[in-house]
Amino acid sequence: MKKIKILLGALLIIFAFVTCDLSENNGNFTDNFSEKFGNVVARSFTGQIVDINNHPIQNATVKIGSSTVQTDVNGVFIINSADVFEKFAYVTAKKSGYLDGSRSLVPTAGRNNVKIMLLTDTPLQTVQSGVESEVSLPSGTKVNFDGVFTDENGATYTGNVQVSMFHLTSSDENLNNLMPGMLYAENNNGNEVILKTFGMLNVTLRGSAGQKLNIANGYTADITIRIDDSQLASAPITIPLWYFDEVRGYWKQDGVATKVGNNYVGTVSHFSWWNCDAQFPTVRLTTTVVDSNGNPLTNVSVGLLPNGFTYTAYGNTNGSGQVSGLVPANTTMTVSVLDICGNSIYTGTIGPFTSDTILPNIVITSAMATPTVVQGTLLKCDSTNVTNGYVLMQYGATQSIAAVTGGTFSFSTVVCPSDNTFTLQGFDYDNLQTTGTINYTFTSPITNIGVLTACNTITQFISYQVDSNPPVFLLTGLHSGTTPPGGTGAQLYITSTNYFYLSGTTHVPGVYPSTAFQMSSEGIGISSSMPNTLQYNLSSFGAVGQYVDMTVNGTFSNSTGVHTLTVIAHVLRDY
Repeated sequence: MKKIKILLGALLIIFAFVTCDLSENNGNFTDNFSEKFGNVVARSFTGQIVDINNHPIQNATVKIGSSTVQTDVNGVFIINSADVFEKFAYVTAKKSGYLDGSRSLVPTAGRNNVKIMLLTDTPLQTVQSGVESEVSLPSGTKVNFDGVFTDENGATYTGNVQVSMFHLTSSDENLNNLMPGMLYAENNNGNEVILKTFGMLNVTLRGSAGQKLNIANGYTADITIRIDDSQLASAPITIPLWYFDEVRGYWKQDGVATKVGNNYVGTVSHFSWWNCDAQFPTVRLTTTVVDSNGNPLTNVSVGLLPNGFTYTAYGNTNGSGQVSGLVPANTTMTVSVLDICGNSIYTGTIGPFTSDTILPNIVITSAMATPTVVQGTLLKCDSTNVTNGYVLMQYGATQSIAAVTGGTFSFSTVVCPSDNTFTLQGFDYDNLQTTGTINYTFTSPITNIGVLTACNTITQFISYQVDSNPPVFLLTGLHSGTTPPGGTGAQLYITSTNYFYLSGTTHVPGVYPSTAFQMSSEGIGISSSMPNTLQYNLSSFGAVGQYVDMTVNGTFSNSTGVHTLTVIAHVLRDY
């Protein structure tokens, strides 16, 4: 039986954990469907943004409700007390060069864990407007265009169209992290349903200048989605089509696909994510996994396999040991608990359920596995408590994050028989210092770490802050220097591989107006011709191997208004 691991706190394949925020991501919902989400509540989130190879993505913009932050060098973000709904929260992640990612979940009162995997925005093929064309993948999944496109303003577009396309199969081991939102939807009758996917398709269209395009109003495209081999026998002859609403954070029914050979074929009128899914009525199910002393076990996989379904869906417990989500109503299910190494440590039968249910705690005793609590204190280098940071635990291939706001931290987990070692690394955001990576061995029932002190100073950094938004720290891929003698170009460069660029006409220390410099970063682009009051203070320009130090302060104007900006650069010169 194939197992598909699902997002922390969300069972996403057969059933879904739902989260919805009250931000621009969702808008202020006034329709009847949003009334199912409950009241507005404050919930806290910790998470990580990674690429398709599970490498962390730094400087991705994460938004929950009205709260926006950017990820650090580990791809980690922490958002406290975000305004979401009781039964629905919506998390979005954006980064230049990647397709937008998102996660929806049912938020719990404890700290909610989120992991989102972003796909690179890489064109597969270029087609021409005004000409019928076909773009296909090796699997046979394809799209047929009639050649009529518009930009985001509805204006007709003429020229080359770059097509990015990704087919997400139901058996993809990263399904839970790659798919948008979760498998939760509004059907044509306005009812909430859980989806069972038979395959998803993302198509992104861009013009020659990189602008987003779509199918023109009144026109359509034909999509062909290859059915996973394991689902061919059970795939129905016709199946509803669903598109993902990127504003609201859930799927909506729109059309029908027909089984033709090994594929589903349908017609769509616009592009985002499209999904071929069977639908099921839902109930909300919540359970908590604890040890024999009642301590919650975090990051433990809880699986559910409804009768008649092919795949087990997994969700990981949050910081309170809780997992909550939507499951098919009127169905008997097998529940299982796995340790981090994938060993089964508990199984049982539950259901059927006709209404929302809170299950009794699942208790993991020492006879089943070896639970342990890892606890300690994270201090700044001056021996005071870290109040703005986190501790990262690496155990096998699994990373767990504990936000630190009062010095103390703890992780509750289950130790695998084959591996009893792990590493910790603490981060102090206020002083840009870390503990470095430290190796440890589990002891049971408590692994007492004692005191970690963050005294390893980060050697170079760029930070910037727009208005009252949290500051963004760039810690890796930093470079600075000048154009070599006899060369052409600017006299000063300060750059980061994480999309930060600053250049100027001089490298002589001093205070300069914006006419001498220009800069750009994620969501910011400032040239000397833009209205601004920025001052560039270059305090030092060392030899190669020494520091370049600069600050930027003032205001700038763009299409959204006037903004304040503060930049600090402390970068080793390397050319």
